[in-house]
Amino acid sequence: MRGDIGRRTLLDTAGAAAIGAAVVTAACLASSPGALDLLLAAAGSLALAAHRRAPRTVLAVTTLFMFAYAVHSHPGSWVALPVVVAVHAAARNGYRAQGAAVGALFLAGYTVVLLLAGPDVRETAERVLLLLGWFLCAGVTGLIDKNWQAYLRQTEQRALDAERSREETALRRAGEERLRIARELHDSLTHSISIVKLQAGVAVHLARKRGTEVEPALLAIQEASGEAMRELRSTLEVLRTDVVDPCTGLDRIDELAERARAAGIALAVAVVGDQRPLPPSVGGAAYRIVQEALTNVARHADRAGTAVRLTYSDTALTVAVEDEGPCLPGDRITPGTGLTGMRERVTALGGTLETVPRPRGGFAVRAELPLPPRGSAG
Repeated sequence: MRGDIGRRTLLDTAGAAAIGAAVVTAACLASSPGALDLLLAAAGSLALAAHRRAPRTVLAVTTLFMFAYAVHSHPGSWVALPVVVAVHAAARNGYRAQGAAVGALFLAGYTVVLLLAGPDVRETAERVLLLLGWFLCAGVTGLIDKNWQAYLRQTEQRALDAERSREETALRRAGEERLRIARELHDSLTHSISIVKLQAGVAVHLARKRGTEVEPALLAIQEASGEAMRELRSTLEVLRTDVVDPCTGLDRIDELAERARAAGIALAVAVVGDQRPLPPSVGGAAYRIVQEALTNVARHADRAGTAVRLTYSDTALTVAVEDEGPCLPGDRITPGTGLTGMRERVTALGGTLETVPRPRGGFAVRAELPLPPRGSAG
């Protein structure tokens, strides 16, 4: 905005200087003007530089100086050029009546000056008619320019309104789609997971009632189904309110590790560096990366031994999950929904993600998440 204002001011000043140069040149070609004549011509012309900010003031000042020049030197018709430009600027800025009145006054005064300077009525009439045409053109073009600027503003406003309407429509449709997905998840997955949790609970209860040892796998199913219900409720809340639950972070990494061990994964968790509070977005992403990596170990690596390493530094949090599964060096990995979602989370935070087979067998996931400087608000 400031750049546009500066550009317009520069253009207005250059235009006023050009008009002043033209008037002074015409004066020098017509006669030998004195210092006062040059001063009046230059002042009346250079005042046009402020025609956008103060069109009525410019109209009055320019007309006064140029009329004084006409009275003092009796120049040709070109003396009216700055006044014509001032009338055009006044009409363009909405002061058409004032511009017409001032133009008529200047024309009447200049006519009197011509009649007093010489008795040639015909030449005076020709000059006055010529100037009358100039002033009429100035008023008409100023009005056309004003209407054109108003049309451009209306067109721009309509475009902005249309863009805003499209954005509102898109947001409304996105909200409706989130609500639809939330209803579908609630009606399908919630019921199924509830049944699994209920059946596992009943099985555990019956086993304890009979005095038999409860299978660890059954306890893991009961715990995992309960956690799945909590995760599903959190997801449904996000879909309905578009607000991410800040409670899912690395402070729950121990719970996640216990569930993985209960599912049969030999898991070791190590923390390297000086632990510090993390922004919710970084902590949540790190938790989800470890969660997805352990899910893949259970599904694709036959619950192989796995090591999770969280490395804190001044500028980043590095999350590494390495398993000893059957993946071999050179195996081609086709990213599924889990790895794709993992990469999207890391990319959204400006980090990097590496998912490759290990040189000695197994699979490695390594994510580096940027951290704000220590002591900042994060």
